Amino acid sequence: MGTNSYETGRLNLPFVGISTFGKNPYQPDWDAIDADVAVMGAPFDFGTQWRSGARFGPRSIREASTLFSFGHGGAYDHEDDVTYLPADRVRIVDIGDADIVHTDTLKSHANIEYGVRKILAAGALPVVLGGDHSINIPCIAAFEDDCARNGPIHIVQIDAHLDFVDERHGVRYGHGSPMRRAAERPWVTGLSQFGIRNVSSTAREGYEAARAMGSDILSVRQIRKLGVEAVLDRIPAGARYYVTIDIDGFDPSIAPGTGTPSHGGFVYYEVLELLAGLAKRGPIVGVDLVEVAPDYDHTGTTAILAAQVLMNFLGRIFHARGA
Repeated sequence: MGTNSYETGRLNLPFVGISTFGKNPYQPDWDAIDADVAVMGAPFDFGTQWRSGARFGPRSIREASTLFSFGHGGAYDHEDDVTYLPADRVRIVDIGDADIVHTDTLKSHANIEYGVRKILAAGALPVVLGGDHSINIPCIAAFEDDCARNGPIHIVQIDAHLDFVDERHGVRYGHGSPMRRAAERPWVTGLSQFGIRNVSSTAREGYEAARAMGSDILSVRQIRKLGVEAVLDRIPAGARYYVTIDIDGFDPSIAPGTGTPSHGGFVYYEVLELLAGLAKRGPIVGVDLVEVAPDYDHTGTTAILAAQVLMNFLGRIFHARGA
Protein backbone atom coordinates (compact mmCIF):
# COMPACT_ATOMS: atom_id res chain seq x y z
CA MET A 1 0.00 0.00 0.00
CA GLY A 2 1.45 3.34 -1.02
CA THR A 3 2.18 6.16 1.39
CA ASN A 4 0.30 9.36 0.65
CA SER A 5 1.75 12.85 1.02
CA TYR A 6 -0.30 13.54 4.14
CA GLU A 7 1.76 10.93 5.98
CA THR A 8 5.10 12.28 4.81
CA GLY A 9 4.35 16.00 4.83
CA ARG A 10 2.55 18.22 2.33
CA LEU A 11 4.44 18.80 -0.90
CA ASN A 12 2.78 22.20 -1.34
CA LEU A 13 3.76 22.42 -5.00
CA PRO A 14 3.41 25.78 -6.80
CA PHE A 15 0.15 24.90 -8.58
CA VAL A 16 -1.80 23.83 -5.47
CA GLY A 17 -3.04 25.66 -2.42
CA ILE A 18 -3.49 29.36 -1.64
CA SER A 19 -1.43 31.89 -3.60
CA THR A 20 0.34 33.84 -0.92
CA PHE A 21 3.54 35.59 -1.99
CA GLY A 22 6.07 32.84 -2.65
CA LYS A 23 3.68 30.43 -0.88
CA ASN A 24 4.92 31.86 2.41
CA PRO A 25 2.72 31.79 5.54
CA TYR A 26 -0.33 34.05 5.70
CA GLN A 27 -0.52 36.28 8.77
CA PRO A 28 -3.92 38.02 9.04
CA ASP A 29 -3.20 39.45 12.50
CA TRP A 30 -1.25 42.65 11.93
CA ASP A 31 -0.42 42.83 15.64
CA ALA A 32 1.35 39.47 15.46
CA ILE A 33 3.79 39.99 12.58
CA ASP A 34 6.95 38.05 13.44
CA ALA A 35 9.10 37.93 10.33
CA ASP A 36 11.97 39.51 8.46
CA VAL A 37 9.74 40.45 5.51
CA ALA A 38 6.04 41.25 5.44
CA VAL A 39 4.33 41.44 2.04
CA MET A 40 1.16 43.52 1.75
CA GLY A 41 -1.09 44.12 -1.24
CA ALA A 42 -2.39 47.57 -2.09
CA PRO A 43 -5.01 46.86 -4.79
CA PHE A 44 -5.76 50.52 -5.52
CA ASP A 45 -5.87 52.05 -9.01
CA PHE A 46 -8.05 55.15 -8.67
CA GLY A 47 -4.98 57.28 -9.31
CA THR A 48 -4.52 56.15 -12.91
CA GLN A 49 -4.83 58.67 -15.74
CA TRP A 50 -5.33 56.28 -18.65
CA ARG A 51 -5.69 52.47 -18.47
CA SER A 52 -6.91 51.13 -15.13
CA GLY A 53 -6.55 47.55 -13.91
CA ALA A 54 -3.57 47.69 -11.53
CA ARG A 55 -5.97 46.86 -8.69
CA PHE A 56 -5.54 43.27 -9.85
CA GLY A 57 -1.75 43.51 -9.67
CA PRO A 58 -1.30 42.08 -6.16
CA ARG A 59 -3.30 38.94 -6.98
CA SER A 60 -1.44 38.37 -10.23
CA ILE A 61 1.99 38.91 -8.65
CA ARG A 62 1.16 36.52 -5.82
CA GLU A 63 -0.01 33.84 -8.22
CA ALA A 64 3.09 34.29 -10.38
CA SER A 65 5.32 34.17 -7.31
CA THR A 66 4.28 30.59 -6.61
CA LEU A 67 6.59 29.65 -9.48
CA PHE A 68 9.45 30.78 -7.22
CA SER A 69 8.31 29.07 -4.01
CA PHE A 70 11.67 27.54 -3.34
CA GLY A 71 10.90 25.39 -0.31
CA HIS A 72 13.17 24.94 2.68
CA GLY A 73 16.40 24.86 0.72
CA GLY A 74 16.22 28.39 -0.64
CA ALA A 75 17.30 29.23 -4.20
CA TYR A 76 20.83 28.45 -5.32
CA ASP A 77 22.33 30.81 -7.91
CA HIS A 78 25.30 29.14 -9.60
CA GLU A 79 26.58 32.44 -11.05
CA ASP A 80 26.91 33.97 -7.59
CA ASP A 81 27.50 30.65 -5.81
CA VAL A 82 24.96 31.75 -3.22
CA THR A 83 21.81 30.16 -1.85
CA TYR A 84 19.33 33.02 -1.52
CA LEU A 85 16.41 33.21 0.91
CA PRO A 86 17.10 30.09 3.00
CA ALA A 87 13.91 29.48 4.95
CA ASP A 88 15.76 28.83 8.20
CA ARG A 89 17.31 32.32 8.07
CA VAL A 90 14.85 34.56 6.22
CA ARG A 91 11.25 34.52 7.41
CA ILE A 92 8.67 35.93 5.00
CA VAL A 93 4.96 36.35 5.68
CA ASP A 94 2.08 37.62 3.58
CA ILE A 95 -0.28 39.83 5.59
CA GLY A 96 -2.94 40.16 2.90
CA ASP A 97 -4.22 43.43 1.51
CA ALA A 98 -4.87 46.89 2.85
CA ASP A 99 -8.59 47.62 2.86
CA ILE A 100 -9.53 49.65 -0.21
CA VAL A 101 -12.72 51.72 -0.26
CA HIS A 102 -13.94 52.30 -3.81
CA THR A 103 -13.65 55.95 -4.97
CA ASP A 104 -12.24 57.08 -1.59
CA THR A 105 -8.58 57.84 -2.22
CA LEU A 106 -7.78 59.37 1.16
CA LYS A 107 -9.34 56.54 3.17
CA SER A 108 -7.72 53.89 0.98
CA HIS A 109 -4.33 55.59 1.25
CA ALA A 110 -4.77 55.85 5.02
CA ASN A 111 -5.40 52.10 5.19
CA ILE A 112 -2.24 51.41 3.17
CA GLU A 113 -0.23 53.70 5.46
CA TYR A 114 -1.63 51.89 8.51
CA GLY A 115 -0.48 48.52 7.16
CA VAL A 116 3.06 49.74 6.44
CA ARG A 117 3.26 51.30 9.91
CA LYS A 118 2.30 47.94 11.41
CA ILE A 119 5.03 46.18 9.42
CA LEU A 120 7.65 48.71 10.49
CA ALA A 121 6.54 48.52 14.13
CA ALA A 122 7.10 44.76 13.96
CA GLY A 123 10.66 45.29 12.72
CA ALA A 124 10.00 43.67 9.35
CA LEU A 125 10.87 44.88 5.85
CA PRO A 126 7.70 46.13 4.14
CA VAL A 127 7.18 44.91 0.58
CA VAL A 128 4.05 46.45 -0.92
CA LEU A 129 2.41 45.14 -4.10
CA GLY A 130 0.49 47.76 -6.06
CA GLY A 131 -1.80 49.01 -7.34
CA ASP A 132 -0.97 52.20 -9.17
CA HIS A 133 2.02 54.34 -8.24
CA SER A 134 -0.01 56.62 -5.99
CA ILE A 135 0.21 53.89 -3.34
CA ASN A 136 3.80 55.01 -2.80
CA ILE A 137 2.43 58.19 -1.18
CA PRO A 138 1.04 56.42 1.91
CA CYS A 139 4.01 54.05 1.97
CA ILE A 140 6.43 56.96 2.37
CA ALA A 141 4.11 58.71 4.83
CA ALA A 142 4.24 55.58 7.00
CA PHE A 143 7.99 56.04 7.53
CA GLU A 144 7.58 59.21 9.60
CA ASP A 145 8.03 57.54 13.01
CA ASP A 146 10.58 55.03 11.76
CA CYS A 147 12.73 57.82 10.34
CA ALA A 148 12.44 59.81 13.57
CA ARG A 149 14.05 56.82 15.32
CA ASN A 150 16.45 55.54 12.69
CA GLY A 151 17.24 58.41 10.34
CA PRO A 152 15.98 59.63 6.97
CA ILE A 153 15.56 57.67 3.74
CA HIS A 154 16.76 58.09 0.17
CA ILE A 155 14.36 56.95 -2.54
CA VAL A 156 15.54 54.95 -5.54
CA GLN A 157 12.91 54.85 -8.29
CA ILE A 158 12.83 52.55 -11.34
CA ASP A 159 10.27 54.05 -13.73
CA ALA A 160 9.57 55.33 -17.23
CA HIS A 161 7.96 58.45 -15.80
CA LEU A 162 9.15 61.17 -13.44
CA ASP A 163 5.92 61.18 -11.37
CA PHE A 164 6.68 64.69 -10.12
CA VAL A 165 3.42 66.49 -10.88
CA ASP A 166 2.48 68.87 -8.09
CA GLU A 167 -1.20 69.22 -8.97
CA ARG A 168 -3.25 68.49 -12.06
CA HIS A 169 -6.95 69.41 -12.31
CA GLY A 170 -6.99 69.70 -8.53
CA VAL A 171 -5.56 66.18 -8.07
CA ARG A 172 -2.52 65.91 -5.79
CA TYR A 173 -2.59 62.19 -4.96
CA GLY A 174 -2.69 60.52 -8.37
CA HIS A 175 -0.09 58.21 -9.84
CA GLY A 176 1.67 61.14 -11.52
CA SER A 177 2.56 62.75 -8.19
CA PRO A 178 4.16 60.25 -5.76
CA MET A 179 7.76 61.43 -6.15
CA ARG A 180 6.71 65.06 -5.68
CA ARG A 181 4.85 64.14 -2.51
CA ALA A 182 7.87 62.10 -1.35
CA ALA A 183 10.30 64.97 -1.96
CA GLU A 184 8.15 67.17 0.26
CA ARG A 185 8.63 64.86 3.26
CA PRO A 186 11.33 66.09 5.65
CA TRP A 187 12.50 62.51 6.22
CA VAL A 188 13.32 62.03 2.51
CA THR A 189 16.83 63.34 1.77
CA GLY A 190 16.80 62.87 -1.99
CA LEU A 191 15.72 60.76 -4.95
CA SER A 192 17.53 58.73 -7.61
CA GLN A 193 15.10 58.49 -10.53
CA PHE A 194 16.23 55.89 -13.06
CA GLY A 195 14.75 54.92 -16.43
CA ILE A 196 12.90 58.19 -17.09
CA ARG A 197 12.42 58.55 -20.84
CA ASN A 198 10.59 59.61 -23.97
CA VAL A 199 7.49 61.79 -24.22
CA SER A 200 6.30 62.12 -20.65
CA SER A 201 3.43 63.62 -18.73
CA THR A 202 5.85 65.92 -16.90
CA ALA A 203 6.74 69.31 -18.36
CA ARG A 204 10.21 70.89 -18.23
CA GLU A 205 9.18 72.68 -15.03
CA GLY A 206 8.65 69.32 -13.37
CA TYR A 207 12.21 68.23 -14.11
CA GLU A 208 13.55 71.55 -12.86
CA ALA A 209 11.50 71.25 -9.68
CA ALA A 210 12.65 67.67 -9.14
CA ARG A 211 16.32 68.58 -9.45
CA ALA A 212 15.82 71.57 -7.15
CA MET A 213 14.30 69.24 -4.55
CA GLY A 214 17.16 66.76 -4.63
CA SER A 215 16.55 64.43 -7.58
CA ASP A 216 19.17 62.79 -9.77
CA ILE A 217 17.43 61.84 -13.04
CA LEU A 218 18.84 59.35 -15.54
CA SER A 219 17.28 57.79 -18.63
CA VAL A 220 17.81 54.19 -19.71
CA ARG A 221 20.22 55.31 -22.45
CA GLN A 222 22.20 57.44 -20.01
CA ILE A 223 22.45 54.52 -17.58
CA ARG A 224 23.66 52.17 -20.32
CA LYS A 225 26.31 54.70 -21.32
CA LEU A 226 27.50 55.20 -17.73
CA GLY A 227 27.40 51.56 -16.64
CA VAL A 228 26.01 50.08 -13.44
CA GLU A 229 28.95 50.89 -11.16
CA ALA A 230 29.04 54.56 -12.20
CA VAL A 231 25.30 54.85 -11.65
CA LEU A 232 25.56 53.30 -8.20
CA ASP A 233 28.32 55.75 -7.34
CA ARG A 234 25.83 58.59 -7.87
CA ILE A 235 23.59 57.24 -5.08
CA PRO A 236 24.58 58.47 -1.59
CA ALA A 237 26.59 55.68 0.03
CA GLY A 238 25.40 54.16 3.30
CA ALA A 239 21.99 55.81 3.23
CA ARG A 240 18.79 54.00 4.16
CA TYR A 241 17.15 53.22 0.83
CA TYR A 242 13.50 52.92 -0.06
CA VAL A 243 13.05 51.35 -3.50
CA THR A 244 9.98 51.94 -5.64
CA ILE A 245 9.71 49.93 -8.86
CA ASP A 246 7.18 50.85 -11.51
CA ILE A 247 6.87 47.89 -13.87
CA ASP A 248 6.72 50.31 -16.82
CA GLY A 249 10.39 51.03 -16.14
CA PHE A 250 10.94 47.79 -18.03
CA ASP A 251 10.51 47.63 -21.77
CA PRO A 252 6.97 46.67 -22.82
CA SER A 253 8.41 43.81 -24.86
CA ILE A 254 8.87 42.02 -21.51
CA ALA A 255 6.29 43.94 -19.45
CA PRO A 256 3.23 44.69 -21.59
CA GLY A 257 0.79 44.37 -18.69
CA THR A 258 0.77 47.93 -17.46
CA GLY A 259 -1.38 51.01 -17.87
CA THR A 260 1.22 53.40 -19.31
CA PRO A 261 3.80 51.40 -21.31
CA SER A 262 6.82 53.23 -22.73
CA HIS A 263 9.19 51.74 -25.27
CA GLY A 264 12.93 51.92 -24.75
CA GLY A 265 12.87 50.48 -21.23
CA PHE A 266 15.14 48.32 -19.12
CA VAL A 267 15.69 44.62 -19.58
CA TYR A 268 15.65 42.30 -16.59
CA TYR A 269 19.34 42.02 -15.77
CA GLU A 270 19.93 45.77 -15.98
CA VAL A 271 17.51 46.32 -13.11
CA LEU A 272 18.66 43.27 -11.14
CA GLU A 273 22.27 44.41 -11.27
CA LEU A 274 21.32 47.88 -10.09
CA LEU A 275 19.26 46.46 -7.23
CA ALA A 276 21.94 43.94 -6.26
CA GLY A 277 24.55 46.70 -6.18
CA LEU A 278 22.25 48.93 -4.14
CA ALA A 279 21.74 46.17 -1.54
CA LYS A 280 25.51 46.12 -1.01
CA ARG A 281 25.70 49.91 -0.81
CA GLY A 282 23.40 50.39 2.18
CA PRO A 283 20.35 49.02 3.99
CA ILE A 284 17.09 48.60 2.05
CA VAL A 285 14.28 49.60 4.42
CA GLY A 286 11.23 49.40 2.17
CA VAL A 287 10.11 48.25 -1.27
CA ASP A 288 7.06 48.70 -3.43
CA LEU A 289 6.35 47.39 -6.90
CA VAL A 290 3.49 48.99 -8.79
CA GLU A 291 1.46 49.31 -12.00
CA VAL A 292 1.14 45.63 -12.93
CA ALA A 293 -2.19 45.46 -14.78
CA PRO A 294 -2.57 41.79 -15.76
CA ASP A 295 -5.53 42.16 -18.12
CA TYR A 296 -3.24 43.74 -20.72
CA ASP A 297 -0.94 40.69 -20.73
CA HIS A 298 -2.67 37.38 -21.26
CA THR A 299 0.64 35.50 -21.19
CA GLY A 300 1.25 36.43 -17.56
CA THR A 301 4.80 37.52 -18.39
CA THR A 302 4.52 40.87 -16.62
CA ALA A 303 3.41 39.38 -13.32
CA ILE A 304 6.13 36.72 -13.53
CA LEU A 305 8.70 39.48 -14.13
CA ALA A 306 7.41 41.40 -11.11
CA ALA A 307 7.55 38.35 -8.86
CA GLN A 308 11.01 37.35 -10.12
CA VAL A 309 12.41 40.84 -9.57
CA LEU A 310 11.05 40.95 -6.02
CA MET A 311 12.23 37.46 -5.10
CA ASN A 312 15.72 38.07 -6.44
CA PHE A 313 15.93 41.52 -4.85
CA LEU A 314 14.91 40.10 -1.47
CA GLY A 315 17.58 37.45 -1.89
CA ARG A 316 20.24 40.11 -2.46
CA ILE A 317 18.98 42.26 0.41
CA PHE A 318 19.27 39.49 2.96
CA HIS A 319 22.49 38.07 1.58
CA ALA A 320 23.97 41.55 2.09
CA ARG A 321 22.70 41.36 5.68
CA GLY A 322 24.49 38.04 6.15
CA ALA A 323 21.49 35.73 5.81
